[in-house]
Amino acid sequence: MKKSTKITSIILIFFLIIAFVVIGRAMIGNHFKKKFSKRPPPTIIISEVKQNEFSENIESFGTAIAKKTETFRIEKNNLLSELKLNKYIKKGEIIVELKDRVIKAPFSGVLGYRGITEDILGSENSVIVTLDDSKEIYADLKIPEKYASIIQVGLPVKARFSGMKNKTYLGSVEGFSSRVNAETRSILTRIKVDNSNFELIPGTLLEVTLSFNTRQSLSIPDTSIILEGNKAYVYKVSEENITSRAEIIIGLREDGNVEVVKGLSSGDIIVAEGLKKVRPNSKIKPLEK
Repeated sequence: MKKSTKITSIILIFFLIIAFVVIGRAMIGNHFKKKFSKRPPPTIIISEVKQNEFSENIESFGTAIAKKTETFRIEKNNLLSELKLNKYIKKGEIIVELKDRVIKAPFSGVLGYRGITEDILGSENSVIVTLDDSKEIYADLKIPEKYASIIQVGLPVKARFSGMKNKTYLGSVEGFSSRVNAETRSILTRIKVDNSNFELIPGTLLEVTLSFNTRQSLSIPDTSIILEGNKAYVYKVSEENITSRAEIIIGLREDGNVEVVKGLSSGDIIVAEGLKKVRPNSKIKPLEK
C-alpha cells in the first residue's frame, strides 16, 4: 500500500512539473508577444510608380576628331609676338606676327602645340601648332552588322570620356557607310557631338551609347526589386500602409531605374528601399524618397 502511494505521489509530482513548465512557457511567450507587439512599425522608404523614358542601346567607342584642323610650322627665331596657345581664337584674328608675315586664323578654334621639330639642316628649331575647330566633335565608330537595320542619320547618341565620367555629351549619327566591312563585320558610323564648351579635346577616346526604340514605360527603382530565380517581386503598399508582395515582369534597366512590363499600375506605391525589414501583410511607417 505504501509502495502504491509512493508511486502515485511521484506521478502527481511529475505532472505538476509538466504543468508548471507549460504554464511558464505560455506566460513567457505572452510576455514577449506583448513586448514585441508594442514595437512601432519600421520606417521604410517608398516610391510611386511613374512613367519614365527607356531605350535600347548600342555601346561603342571612337576617337574624338575636330570638325576642321589647320597646321602651322613657325620658325622660333622668326617670332615677333607670343603665340596665343590654348585659347579660343576667332576667324580672322591674328595667331602670331612673324618677321616676314602675319598668320591669321582661317576659322574660329583653339590653338595648341603639336610638337617641336628641327629642319632638314638642323640649324633652326620650328614650332608646330594646330588650330582646331572643335565646337563640334566627330568620332568614327564600328557598329556590329546585326544593327544594320537600326543605324540611321539623326539617331541620338551620348558620349563620355574618362576625364569627366559623370558628364554626358549629347549628339547624333551624322552618317554611315553603305557597306559592311568584310573583315570586322561592322558598319563605319560617324557621330557628331556638341562641344560648345570645348571640354572634349581631339584625340580623346570616347565611350559612346547609341539609343533606339525609345519609349515611355512604367518605372521603379532597381533597389525595390526582389529577384528569385527568373521571377521578380516588389512590395506594394496599401492606403493603410500594409504591405503585400506582387509578382512583376521587368524589362530594360537605365540609370538606376527598371522598366515594368506587367504587374503594376501608374500611381501604385511600392517599397523602394529596406526590403530586409519588410514582411508580407505587415504595417510600415512610410517615408517618401
